[in-house]
Amino acid sequence: MIRRMLLLSLFAAIALAGCRGGTSTEPPVLPPPKILDYYVLPVTNMNNQPKAKSQSESTFWPDGRTVRVPPEHTVARNALKADPAFYRGVDEEGRPVTQYPVEITEALVHRGKERYDIFCAPCHDAVGTGKGLVPTRGWVPPPSFHDPRIQEFVPGQLFQVISDGVRTMPSYARQIPEADRWAIVSYIQALQRSHHATLSDVPPESRNNLR
Repeated sequence: MIRRMLLLSLFAAIALAGCRGGTSTEPPVLPPPKILDYYVLPVTNMNNQPKAKSQSESTFWPDGRTVRVPPEHTVARNALKADPAFYRGVDEEGRPVTQYPVEITEALVHRGKERYDIFCAPCHDAVGTGKGLVPTRGWVPPPSFHDPRIQEFVPGQLFQVISDGVRTMPSYARQIPEADRWAIVSYIQALQRSHHATLSDVPPESRNNLR
């Protein structure tokens, strides 16, 4: 019984030693590999794991690189972007799509406004006239979304501009997922529609509020 209590006390002390309670520049205290004749504890813990860092040198592979090239013709899980309309904004023949590959909902447009305000408004301003804060600091002003030429863009073209960039505008493919790009496109076209809206675009039940 006494031996069991001592053993439990020893394990409790080791556990408490592992509770560092805060940031420390001192190396962690690791138990020796063998405390008792009949029980062996590991030398390493989560502070010291055998692992290969991405840019480190490898002594296992003949080329000395830790980072491995994926096997040819393999696709990562959930990375098969087989729908060209949704992922690239083009149809089967490579032409920009004229219809949205997603359902246009009020929630989608609201999401587009949120993303637009983050990624687009600094250059294009809140209403898409190209007079954002960045151009006032010396950057080349972007064209207005309400320019007749831009007004003719189909959804796929706007999606491709966000994905690939154009002239001084960089690609936003890494920052903005495809679904959010379509949301931004929907909001841009809503801005264009509102800029040239007429009374006939207002639902009859809402016209009284405009008088």
